[in-house]
Amino acid sequence: MTEKKNEQAFPWNLFFAEMAGMALLLLVGLSIVILMFGNDSPLAEWIPNIKMRQVITGFLFGGTGAMIAISPLGKISGAHINPAVTMSFWLFKKIDSRTALIYVVAQLIGAVIGTLPLLLWGQLGQSISFGATTPGVGYTTQNALLGEVITTFTMVSLLAIFLGFRQIRPYTPALFPFLYAIMVPLEADISGISTNPARSFGPGVVSGQWDAWWIYWVGPLAGALLACVFTSRLAKRITSAKLYHFDSDQDRLARKIKTAE
Repeated sequence: MTEKKNEQAFPWNLFFAEMAGMALLLLVGLSIVILMFGNDSPLAEWIPNIKMRQVITGFLFGGTGAMIAISPLGKISGAHINPAVTMSFWLFKKIDSRTALIYVVAQLIGAVIGTLPLLLWGQLGQSISFGATTPGVGYTTQNALLGEVITTFTMVSLLAIFLGFRQIRPYTPALFPFLYAIMVPLEADISGISTNPARSFGPGVVSGQWDAWWIYWVGPLAGALLACVFTSRLAKRITSAKLYHFDSDQDRLARKIKTAE
């Protein structure tokens, strides 16, 4: 009876860790975006080449996610900080439906909490809608949607590959700074590059900018779904629904079972 009750208890530790991780990602990551691209920002004068600023922004945004993954927050929840990543772990059967839903709710709440302090940037943040994602000028919604599908497909596919092979698994967080340093200058002008529904949801709520908002749900989720199909053979190799700290749960349990046998 006690075990059953514990199984049904709400996993507040996972919820708060994922919420806090998401909030930190947007607070830090979108502050970088505002500093790099806000109107009259001094960084635009210091780094006049916009593509170079996009490369730096992608690296620092991805690096922020990587630091969260290796932090104590990542040890607790796995630092999905992205509904598309949570959906991928769910499709790979590394996380149950109830927990996946809890993660997504935490991510959306965390996205709003992390974006609200960006109001302190004032006109500088407002000039770019606090980092809201919208289709670029001269590009159609179809262009933006396809871009979100392709970039998220790439991200989730590489994530599955890194997690699927033990030799490179410990380096999974290091994937993100370099990947986004490449993808941001290629995709930012087309869709604003989200690859993360919660990342778009937070600044959408704060700024009220909802142009073509559905793209940033359909695109990343469709891209993640295609990536899961593409990398489905790796599912059995993935030991846990985490981007780091693998030795703290399933791997250790698997070794105990193997030893017992």
